[in-house]
Amino acid sequence: MSQSATVIATFSRRMRLRLAHDELVDAKIKGKRLTPVCGDRVTAEPIANESDWLITGIEERRNALTRPNLRGKVEVLAANIDCLVVVASLAPAPDWFIVDRYLCAAESMRVPALVVFNKVDLLEDDSQTEEALSVYAAIDYQTILCSALERKGIDELRAALHGNTAIIVGQSGVGKSSLINCLIPDAQQKTASISDKSREGKHTTVNSRMLDLPDGGYVIDSPGVRDYAPALQSVAEVERGFREIHDRGHDCRFHNCRHLQEPGCAVQDAVDARSISARRYESYKRTLRLTEDLNKSP
Repeated sequence: MSQSATVIATFSRRMRLRLAHDELVDAKIKGKRLTPVCGDRVTAEPIANESDWLITGIEERRNALTRPNLRGKVEVLAANIDCLVVVASLAPAPDWFIVDRYLCAAESMRVPALVVFNKVDLLEDDSQTEEALSVYAAIDYQTILCSALERKGIDELRAALHGNTAIIVGQSGVGKSSLINCLIPDAQQKTASISDKSREGKHTTVNSRMLDLPDGGYVIDSPGVRDYAPALQSVAEVERGFREIHDRGHDCRFHNCRHLQEPGCAVQDAVDARSISARRYESYKRTLRLTEDLNKSP
């Protein structure tokens, strides 16, 4: 008999499911068209004379974290998320454009997001970090300074995640798994140091896993990235992904203003007046160009 279940880990074409009453089982996927991801609600049934179950369908997703794959098609990374946590750190050097694109994805999913800066124990001068984070605080994103090594900011992060299904994302090597090990002492997520040659992070999480938070809720640990872009379909979606640009855009002369070179653009005026961050505006333009290029692909 079929049951509803939640995908809590993915290993290519094999899954780990949480059934009713928190029973955990391994599962195969029926056919090649189904592509469940962590967080999906699926229908599954036991396989006769086997310990494995069979996933037969995917229930409607409330939302999905997406990106375009190498063929320009939409790839779903996780589903049914309540909160998105973007982690940056001093090493590897923070790429705030990646942070912006993750926040853009959160706005598209209609879920709250927060920005965590990890490894503050390495900071000798935190003025640049505070300035970067102040840009996000000014547009009402929660920001948290953390150190997994010194356990700084962990209580604040735990409170922000309480009762939610959250996904932790960011560049490889920023310490996502280390933060999860602080939040969930028995998680035992693998961690690794930064590559000495490239100063880029090493991929230590290769599969997505949903873990139980001790005080309620779940956290999904996702593989780190060298780059990220959300799979968006229109200029309007990109604009909505940058909340300060979307809000100011209501004052533009033209309702379909792209906020690039149009006359009477309130967004460009706000950038000139420094009430919108010039770097965030540049991030918007990059995301817009990328979205338009991807949607031109055959």
